[in-house]
Amino acid sequence: MRAAVAAAERAVRLSGSDPGRARTLARAVLDAGAREEAAAVAHRALALAARELGDLHLAEEHLRRAERIALSAGLPHRAAQARLFLVHVRTELGHPAEALTIAAVAEPHLTPAEVGRLGVNRAAALVRLGRYDEAVRHCDRAEGVLGDDPAFLAGATLNRGLARVYLEEFAAAEADLTRSARLAAAAGLDHVLALAEGNLPFLAARRGDLPAAFAAYRRAERVLFGYPERLATVRCDLAEALVSAQLPGEARVLLDQAVPELEAAGARTALAEAHLMLARAELSTGDPRRALRSADAARTGLIGQQRTRLVPLTTEITLRARLDLGEDADPVSGNPLVAEMLTCADELDRAGHPSAPLRLVAAELALRLGDGRTADGLLALLASSCPGPVAHHATALRRAAAGDRRGALASARAGLAATGADAIRSQDPLEHVRAARRGEPLAALGLALALRSGRARTVLAWAERWRATTGGAVGLGATAGTAAAGDVRAGGATAGTAAAGSVEGVREPAGTGTARRARSDRGPGQAGRGAVPGPEELRAALGGAALVEFVRHRDELAVVAVTPGGVLLRRLGSLAAAAEATVRLRYGLRRRHLLDGDARGLAAEAAAVERLLLGPLLPRLGDRPLVIVPAGPLHTLPWPVLPSNADRPVTVAPSAAAWLAARRAVPPGAGAGGTVAVAGPGLRCAEAEARMVAARRPGTERVPAARRAVLAALERASVAHLAAHGTFSARSPLLSGIDLDDGRLMAYDLLRIRTPPELVVLSACDAGMAHAPTDGTPLGLAGAFLASGTRCVVAGLVPVRDDETLALMTVFHGLLAAGRPPAAALAAAAGRTGTAGFACFGYGDQPVATGREGSATQWDHDPTYRAAGMPAT
Repeated sequence: MRAAVAAAERAVRLSGSDPGRARTLARAVLDAGAREEAAAVAHRALALAARELGDLHLAEEHLRRAERIALSAGLPHRAAQARLFLVHVRTELGHPAEALTIAAVAEPHLTPAEVGRLGVNRAAALVRLGRYDEAVRHCDRAEGVLGDDPAFLAGATLNRGLARVYLEEFAAAEADLTRSARLAAAAGLDHVLALAEGNLPFLAARRGDLPAAFAAYRRAERVLFGYPERLATVRCDLAEALVSAQLPGEARVLLDQAVPELEAAGARTALAEAHLMLARAELSTGDPRRALRSADAARTGLIGQQRTRLVPLTTEITLRARLDLGEDADPVSGNPLVAEMLTCADELDRAGHPSAPLRLVAAELALRLGDGRTADGLLALLASSCPGPVAHHATALRRAAAGDRRGALASARAGLAATGADAIRSQDPLEHVRAARRGEPLAALGLALALRSGRARTVLAWAERWRATTGGAVGLGATAGTAAAGDVRAGGATAGTAAAGSVEGVREPAGTGTARRARSDRGPGQAGRGAVPGPEELRAALGGAALVEFVRHRDELAVVAVTPGGVLLRRLGSLAAAAEATVRLRYGLRRRHLLDGDARGLAAEAAAVERLLLGPLLPRLGDRPLVIVPAGPLHTLPWPVLPSNADRPVTVAPSAAAWLAARRAVPPGAGAGGTVAVAGPGLRCAEAEARMVAARRPGTERVPAARRAVLAALERASVAHLAAHGTFSARSPLLSGIDLDDGRLMAYDLLRIRTPPELVVLSACDAGMAHAPTDGTPLGLAGAFLASGTRCVVAGLVPVRDDETLALMTVFHGLLAAGRPPAAALAAAAGRTGTAGFACFGYGDQPVATGREGSATQWDHDPTYRAAGMPAT
């Protein structure tokens, strides 16, 4: 009998490092007719092996059998050992509260070392319940008694590290996860090693370093291959951080993969959380019907698991989704919705979640429904009892309802200033994102009031505030190029610095210091976001050019133009109509490039888009060069194909402030980095393109089409030309990529570049496509380069045939070599070759050094700096 028990115990020890062998050994013990004690231990070994192999239900079945056998044989210690592991399994199956009850029953019958192991499993349940401090304390106590038990010691440091991530004790969390990985590797515990490494993307994302998070996730995908349930958990952790960083599209892609994997594994705890996160992501990406279904699934799971603290969050998502689906349009259904929102807000308070944002939404809904009494009561309460932007927002709404638009705008600006001040005081990158998110509703209110005023200057100022604030709400600025803390603070001040100025919104000149940062900092793509440039400042910078900035509020589309003759505002009608016209034009361009379209039909579509978007402005624009700041779906419009833009230099920018900052940027040693050219796989003319670039730019370095080589080359180049297939992911733009020989170079990879090129030419289909979850932060390949600090990007917006691309790029690089700025060179090249579909992004009015002796440099063609007293070179 003792030999059978010893064999079963050996199977238990093997289950973590070799679950297959452990299962075979435990089966042999049972097949040999083991008596009660040996059978109980053997079933525990089979349960542990099943857990390691991802079958939670089978693991529970074996643990229940082990428990029953031990109790019937009068072996309370063996029953407690089964319960020790049942705590973990029931937690993963969605019953963490029950797991804690099981732990309490098991503890009196366990040895001190086993109580330490129990503490490790208790900690996992406590983390699921949001009781992070308790989880840390249990792991601390366990660490003191586990001694030389590497498996549980690795588990203790893993669980403590995860709890500390939630507590935002990031340095301690990293130390724990690193130690867990080291202990697991030494003990041959591959699954624990994989989990420790798998939590690094979550840590990096919660820390605010999204590029590192994506890179760590890519490694975790390889390490956790064959462990779908654990990989799903890693996906959920990263998705949670992406939702917090205002990247719901990328989060949704991960969650769409994770949910079915968790369902298949029966991991009910993680599944309920995944449904909750998916509902948030679906609501944020404009899919309220799916959000309703996911929120209902999350609610059902959480109630079944007695995790009532999270249930009000599902109710809030449901109410917001119903609002998005139009229930506010009907007073009959709208009034009950207000009451339901207030009830949910009370539930959020009791559960310890913020309720003021939902109360504010309820007040706004009451205003729209004409229930001024309810609205004013709510707003008065919020204005007096809530600190920060909610109070300012409530005050602004009350003033606007009373007809005091000037006072309402002043309250909105004050709220943004306070939010920005909070961000400046913090060195936490994610705090800047949170601050911007708190200011986003205020910026939207200010923009709506500005549009109602009909004053062009006011609309321009609030459009720029809106872009500055919402751009900060997307967690890229603090991570692009892994900026230093000082740069993060400069970028994080978006809401506050954007709020400075007069009632009309024209502020005193500011932000030139951040604009003149080195290339190794965040660069012009992010610099200057906080500054709201006034019309006079813009006119001085534009010279003879014009700036056209589009503004959207709900389905209303308007445009502000800044020209040498003044500033004008025009209302353009429906945003949906503009989006539909853009889709038709893009479809026509695709057909033409496939030699399957009607040129006359395409010309008609382009003329229709122009009448809709630029028609009211054309008499004032004339043939001036244009800087265009799109909004929403207009980021996908190939602006150079509009009839009046033929031969006209056109630059597309995220905001007026971003364009101005890029114009002022003084890159150190401009032009000194040289040129790199990359020819990707599968393109017939890619090699010819790379050779052409080398011929026109002496000293060009040919770089292999491999991810690591390309990223390294981008760090040292001044000009980069990439000829490769490009793919745009509309729903998750940071997952867009360029195909290379060893895989896809992703948009998120580009955010890690510290010293990006001044000019990047993406000779790839759809490489210039962008999706703007919020205006001011267009995401995609071109947007990622701009976010990392590249000054100008030339990229395709529609598929173009290989031979046509080669012809266009040959003329384009020839004109660059002759001293033309990128925007002018692209316009002329498109006119000479008849190839449309490429656009210039960022700041395209600066000539680029060719590498030939005496050629143009960045500095000596920029009058800004000679006027400002900067030395010419």
